[in-house]
Amino acid sequence: MSIIQEFKEFAVKGNMMDLAIGVIIGGAFGKIVDSLVKDIIMPLISVITGGGVDFSQKFIVLGANPANLQSLDALQKAGINVLTYGNFLTILINFIILAWVVFLMVKLLNRLRRDKNEPEAPAATPEDIQLLREIRDELKKQA
Repeated sequence: MSIIQEFKEFAVKGNMMDLAIGVIIGGAFGKIVDSLVKDIIMPLISVITGGGVDFSQKFIVLGANPANLQSLDALQKAGINVLTYGNFLTILINFIILAWVVFLMVKLLNRLRRDKNEPEAPAATPEDIQLLREIRDELKKQA
């Protein structure tokens, strides 16, 4: 078997295609969650905390700032060492929201699978069968 034939079998296997589809959908889902955080959650947090909160602009200047620059962009362009903890907070919030949404989705899928795989309740025993069972049990008691 040639290497090209082996690669062809590997590439078209069901698991490989499922993985590729999962990666593509995961990338699109990541963009949705990113938009959810940036366009919906962060503005709500800003309103709750009194407005004007933009975590991406939170930073601490490490070292000398001879020109007394105040904006993050200007500090970074000047090559001054800056600890941008606000960016970290934004990414952390994105991760927590993403993890929560994925948890809720998995929980929902598990519930749907459980309901689908749950065996149906057994049908009620017909009265004549139930009566015969009672007679059988009574006969066993008498013997």
